[in-house]
Amino acid sequence: MAEDSDPFGQSLWDFHRNGSSWHVIERDDGMIEPFNASLYFTTPRQWAPQARQALRLVHGRRVLDIGCGAGRHALYLQQRGFEVLGIDASPLAIRTARARGLKRAKVVPIENVSPRLGKFDTLILFGNNFGLFGNPRKARRLLRRFRDITAPDARILAESNNVYETDNPIHLAYHQRNRRRGRMAGQIRLRVRYKNLASAYFDYLMVSPDEMRQIVEGTGWRIARILPSSRSGYIAMLTEANS
Repeated sequence: MAEDSDPFGQSLWDFHRNGSSWHVIERDDGMIEPFNASLYFTTPRQWAPQARQALRLVHGRRVLDIGCGAGRHALYLQQRGFEVLGIDASPLAIRTARARGLKRAKVVPIENVSPRLGKFDTLILFGNNFGLFGNPRKARRLLRRFRDITAPDARILAESNNVYETDNPIHLAYHQRNRRRGRMAGQIRLRVRYKNLASAYFDYLMVSPDEMRQIVEGTGWRIARILPSSRSGYIAMLTEANS
C-alpha cells in the first residue's frame, strides 16, 4: 500500500507528530462518521474497565496483535513482558507504532497471516477488528489458517459490535439493503478519507454473538467466553474447539 493510498495511516502519523488529526469513515450508502485519531493513542487509564479485563485474558508469552494501528494494545502488553508482534495493512500505522516504541511491527494484512510470522499463544483483534475478516467465508478460511500459527492452548480475543443493538433508521435501512444484496446485515462496505486522500472501498464485518458462533463453528475454534466492551460491543474469547 502506497502512502498516498493510506489515509488511515496518514491520519495516525499526523496525530503522532502533531497531536491532532481527524479522519472520516464513509459507508457505501453515503453515511459518514468522523473519527478523532486520538482514540488510537489512548492509555489504559482511558480504556473501559471491560477492555482492561479482556487484556487480562491474554496468556502465554507470544502475542500477535492483528490490525495493531498505532500500537496502543501491543505497547501495553510489551511493557508487561509479553513478546508482541503487531501487524497492520497500513504502512504508516506500522511506522507510527514503531516510532512509539513497539519493538516488533510489520506491514502484513490479515489475509497474509501465515506460519512465517511464528507461533503465538494469543491473537488479539481489538477495536472491532473481527471486522477485518470482511465476510463469513473469509472469516472461516482465516480462522482455520490461524490454527497453523497458534499453540495447542492458544486463545483468540476478538472484538465486534452487535449491529442489531440500534434503533437508528439509517442503520436499519442499511441492514435491509445488505440483506437484499445477499449480505449479512453487518457486512459493511466502507472507505477511509483523510484530507485529500481516500482509500478503496473494503468490506468490514460486524456480527452479533450468535452470528459469530455460527461463523466459528467448524473452524477448530469455539467461543468460550463473551465480555461486553460497550453498549453494543463485546469481546469474544475463542479457544481450541476440543478444549
